[in-house]
Amino acid sequence: MTALTQQLAARLAQLRQQGLARTRTSTETPQQVQLTLAGKPVINFCSNDYLGLANHPAVIAAFKAGADRYGVGSGSAHLICGHSTAHHALEEELAAFTGRDRALLFSTGYMANIGVISALLKSGDAVFEDRLNHASLLDGGLMSGARFQRYAHAEVTNLKPKLTAATGNRLIVTDGVFSMDGDCAPLPALAAAAHAAQAWLMVDDAHGLGVVGPHGGGLLAHYALSQHEVPVLMGTLGKGFGTFGAFVAGSETLIETLIQTARSYIYTTALPPAVAEATRASLKLLSTEDWRREHLHALATQFKQGARQLGLQLLETPPDQPCTAIVPIIIGDSSRAVAISKALMADGFWVSAIRPPTVPNGTARLRVTFSAEHQPWQVEQLLAALAKHKDLSPTVMQ
Repeated sequence: MTALTQQLAARLAQLRQQGLARTRTSTETPQQVQLTLAGKPVINFCSNDYLGLANHPAVIAAFKAGADRYGVGSGSAHLICGHSTAHHALEEELAAFTGRDRALLFSTGYMANIGVISALLKSGDAVFEDRLNHASLLDGGLMSGARFQRYAHAEVTNLKPKLTAATGNRLIVTDGVFSMDGDCAPLPALAAAAHAAQAWLMVDDAHGLGVVGPHGGGLLAHYALSQHEVPVLMGTLGKGFGTFGAFVAGSETLIETLIQTARSYIYTTALPPAVAEATRASLKLLSTEDWRREHLHALATQFKQGARQLGLQLLETPPDQPCTAIVPIIIGDSSRAVAISKALMADGFWVSAIRPPTVPNGTARLRVTFSAEHQPWQVEQLLAALAKHKDLSPTVMQ
């Protein structure tokens, strides 16, 4: 065993001892509320398929038709021969949906975030990020070479003096809906701060699109923020849309700049055209079937009320913020969060334990997410299981 292998083995052992080791679980069924794991049925409360579109017949049919027309692989990057009419049509439809001049497809949300931030900033510029931003936003800021500064979560008063003291081009970057907390960024206040400082504002609305706002237009639509107020909008397609990939929407100048300079766009294979066709179908469902959002919000509200009655620790959000699909239960200790998650799984409920470094130390949690395909009785069953296991000690499951 080499020295490097020994170091890696020691690191893995330490992660296991701290209750921070991650494992993969293989599903045997399509992504939906009712899953099968190792032959056992479980109710899924940890998926990001918020509107239940990942297994929708119309989306599947569009994917199949797209594969029949375009084949499977895109064959190349967008700027060589990988850009199809399906990609182009989806970009135009996403631009119209978000009220922006243009949209640009990326293969993943991670690639979109690191590509955009690195394309817009350079050494001598400054980037300001919410302390609870997604890892891809943080990595994009660090990779850009700009001066990297974090501000207290959702605290515009903490951000303003940092903006004033900065030099060069300035970019404020935030999640719209925070994926581990389920709360929302104060976008109107951030937009006002950006305008006053002549800075740009970039919003990653991966967990807001489809879930909040008129016709599922996301947090920017909820607050009626224009392209001028929020110049850079990033959205993913693997959550509310139920498919795969990501996009950036903004002005003609922004999108053309990204086409020319965003390395994670230029130097990677385009997503399959059939996925673009499937997303075009899901976009129609997402924007027209408001019942999905209404049902989703009712389920989340039902769960929060029941969880509070059980004495579970939820993260409180300001009353003026919209309801989202994410409800975290704060456990604190990582090993205990894993133990409760395992106990819930044994009872037929899949609720992921989220631990550091994904969340701050001491805030390990159960991240409960809802889908428009869940039913109220399933929420009640989950609450009953949580009542049984909420005081579980890690030693019980060892």
